[in-house]
Amino acid sequence: MNHLLLIRFSALGDILMTVPVIKALAQRYPEMKITVVSRPFVGSVMERLPDNVHFVGVNPRNYPGMSGLGRLYRELSALKPTHVCDLHDVLRTKYLRLRFKLSGTPVSHIIKDRKARKEFLKSETKTQQETSFERYVKAIRRLGFDLTLPHVSGNKHDGEVTKIGIAPFAAHEGKIYPLELMEKVVGLLSERGVKVYLFGAGDKEKTLMEEWASRYDNAESVVGTLGNMANELDLIETLDAMLTMDSGNMHLASLTATPVYSIWGATHPLGGFLGWGQTMDRCIQRDMPCRPCSIFGNKPCKFGNYPCLKDIKPEEIVKRICE
Repeated sequence: MNHLLLIRFSALGDILMTVPVIKALAQRYPEMKITVVSRPFVGSVMERLPDNVHFVGVNPRNYPGMSGLGRLYRELSALKPTHVCDLHDVLRTKYLRLRFKLSGTPVSHIIKDRKARKEFLKSETKTQQETSFERYVKAIRRLGFDLTLPHVSGNKHDGEVTKIGIAPFAAHEGKIYPLELMEKVVGLLSERGVKVYLFGAGDKEKTLMEEWASRYDNAESVVGTLGNMANELDLIETLDAMLTMDSGNMHLASLTATPVYSIWGATHPLGGFLGWGQTMDRCIQRDMPCRPCSIFGNKPCKFGNYPCLKDIKPEEIVKRICE
């Protein structure tokens, strides 16, 4: 029996983008054992996949230095995979796949094509770049497995929007809609009688979301109350819509049937990282000569204040979602 080991340690959005690929693979090969190696906190999401998918939670900090990587290799090797696919392609995973290759195990890895990404940023006309989903599929195909992703189109509202989730945070400033403007979005939705659930993580985000919830009758913070990502998915599935940044929460919400609206600033939805099944008509953005200025949103704005984000009006966002 084939046993495929898939490795992806970060970042959250990239890990979640493996989920539709793994699901399609597990359904295509129900007799094959698939082991996913990733950060422990995504385990609850991976457990929702078919029964032939198994999860191994690994915190890389517990395996420091070459000796730590050697120990991690021995632990993964003990699982006796017949094939190994590196969906991350960083120094840590390059070492692991090299050890497996030297042991005679067939290996493959994702090809990121950084040149194409640089050309995309420079190009005046933006065209759809190869998505991470497609890159993952190609890496798996190179091991000899036949895999085609199902076509998925954006989900539609079923009537009036009465419940919405808002995840206003992202990893980088260039991907975060100004919080003072997002609070206005919360206020406008609350005035319409829409129930707003506020998402986030960590103490600072929890404090701010609780402050917003205290100021608006129809707002509720769920930061730190749901336990794990699977429970977050359960809540998102009950909502009429989800509003996110280009963030891990966009990718999490995209795993449900709930329509997802996303706000884009320094990055661009054609860059290859739009959520699973999402469509351009739900991407809220400004066409500006300076954007996208980054593939990942981690570069400082040359104007200093990200006009690509601050020029989007709260009223426009609410109208797009509700009307």
